[in-house]
Amino acid sequence: MPTALVTYITHYGYFAIFSLVFLQEIGVPNPVPNETVLLFAGYLSSAGILSFPLTFITVVSADFIGTSILYLVFYHFGELILEKKPKWIPLSKTHVQKISEKISDKGRWGIFVGRLVPYLRGYVSIAAGVLEIRPAIFLTTVIFSAILWSGGYAVAGVIIGPYWQTAADKIGGVQMIILTAIVVIALIFIIRHFMKKRRDTTGK
Repeated sequence: MPTALVTYITHYGYFAIFSLVFLQEIGVPNPVPNETVLLFAGYLSSAGILSFPLTFITVVSADFIGTSILYLVFYHFGELILEKKPKWIPLSKTHVQKISEKISDKGRWGIFVGRLVPYLRGYVSIAAGVLEIRPAIFLTTVIFSAILWSGGYAVAGVIIGPYWQTAADKIGGVQMIILTAIVVIALIFIIRHFMKKRRDTTGK
């Protein structure tokens, strides 16, 4: 990660983390991938520089709010944007249509899984907006994907601690997918464990 960006995040803390994650979620490119920012945020928590609960809330909120805005923009103006957009904007109408077909077939699960796939995440929000999927369905789905994705990377940053940069340097292609899968699977098991424990407690 560039030194200037490390200084920015360290100095401005939660605001810097929120702004970087948020901007990328609404489609504004960052100097580094969000995954790197999230790992670094987790590391800062493990080092005691930031509070982990606040870091977790920050990254999940930035993910959820950013992608929700992107979805709502395309929910109201999707067809117009795709038809009138300048050619230099890297947004393929054909790609959006293909993802829209998959979401139409799989519904809520298509949105949830799509938001956990690198590079596909943003397109899923756009496609959901173009399809005019009801906000109640989209928003309740992406809050869970935000917890698993952004929250999961922050957790990974805490776990690997000072080795976050090594992990970030190696994230790419298959390695990114593998790390994502590990984080997602681990969190699913944790959530299932707590849900089961809660049901058992309630049943008593």
